Amino acid sequence: MRAGYYVILFLLFWGLKSSAQELKPVSGSKKIFLETRVVHGDTLPHVTLHEISVVPKWKFKSKREYRRYSRLVRNIKKTLPYARLAAKKLHEIDAHMQTLKTDKERKEYLKEAEKQLFAEFEQPLRHLTVSQGFLLIRLIDRETGDTTYNLIKEYKSGFAAFFWQSVARLFGSNLKADYDPEGDEKMIEHIIILIDNGML
Repeated sequence: MRAGYYVILFLLFWGLKSSAQELKPVSGSKKIFLETRVVHGDTLPHVTLHEISVVPKWKFKSKREYRRYSRLVRNIKKTLPYARLAAKKLHEIDAHMQTLKTDKERKEYLKEAEKQLFAEFEQPLRHLTVSQGFLLIRLIDRETGDTTYNLIKEYKSGFAAFFWQSVARLFGSNLKADYDPEGDEKMIEHIIILIDNGML
């Protein structure tokens, strides 16, 4: 029985010692604890680094392109938060729609959700310029994975989607166009990556 007691004490002490070795203080005025890993018998500090994207600088072909890039930076910083918020709200709406059983409940819920969205976003979105508005359409496509045309058709009606597509066409835009990070939206994608990595 006495031998068993010593074995239990040894295991407890060994467990405490090994768990204490998992975190090591780093020298300096402020103590920072690092996780450790044992590699080939050596105890080494272990730090998980966040992934960062290496993005080369944009090569401008002209002063005009540089000015376009600068405008896009300003406009993306203004519209990207709205696009991401729209994607979040759509996800919440979709999740709630799954819980509703009848078409009547869904229609009533969508009507109420639309009213709340208008109350929250109508004023700030009215202050967007035309170019910022069309940029927001592209960014909503990027963040949701679906075109604005399809979203209007799904949540409103086919007629509403047709109407807004016609309006967009008058201004030289297309609600049916997919976001293309390797084509038309390559510069936009480049700027977003820089913004997300805190480089702009």
